[in-house]
Amino acid sequence: MSAPPELRIIGLGGIPEVQPGDDLAALIVRSLERQSLSLQADDVLVVTQKIVSKAEGRLVRLSDITPSPEAVMLAREVNKDPRQVELVLRESVRIVRKAPGVLITETRSGQICANAGVDASNVAGGDVVSLLPEDPDASAAELRRRIAILCRVEVALIITDTFGRPWREGQTNVAIGVAGMEPLHDYTGQFDSHGQELRVTSLAVADE
Repeated sequence: MSAPPELRIIGLGGIPEVQPGDDLAALIVRSLERQSLSLQADDVLVVTQKIVSKAEGRLVRLSDITPSPEAVMLAREVNKDPRQVELVLRESVRIVRKAPGVLITETRSGQICANAGVDASNVAGGDVVSLLPEDPDASAAELRRRIAILCRVEVALIITDTFGRPWREGQTNVAIGVAGMEPLHDYTGQFDSHGQELRVTSLAVADE
């Protein structure tokens, strides 16, 4: 009897604090080597957005930002730092929802998320904030290319970020950048075990 499908998740430790300009692929490979691990064909490497943004230099000091009149007005409305709101507006194509304490926008790369991903957590502290990668899919493709050169193996690569979800408490990681795999598995037109045609079933494989 063949073995049932198996999913294994292996965490990588020992990656140092990432700085702008760091070779993120080399840091990942060194972490693999320290843990006596090697990537295999068709593995999926999942990388958090924050270290990608740091390596790409997507860090901004709020003290360097002069908020526009629009940002000042919106900041009063949602009770946020007007300098951070200015960055949110710069990173967004539209405001999806706003309320006291809440600012949800669509980013230039098409993500719908809080504060356009402008985030003060897990950075140097003080008045430094991080921004999402400008093109997360391109970032994933480049990191995948560098991993392939260093490891001589083709893997899929997903960049994740933590998003809230409508009508549910808590946050979860979702894929914001994907390379080397199809992010969706579309079952439309296939049939279930009872012979019913599937019309709208499309699984978010990368998010899973």
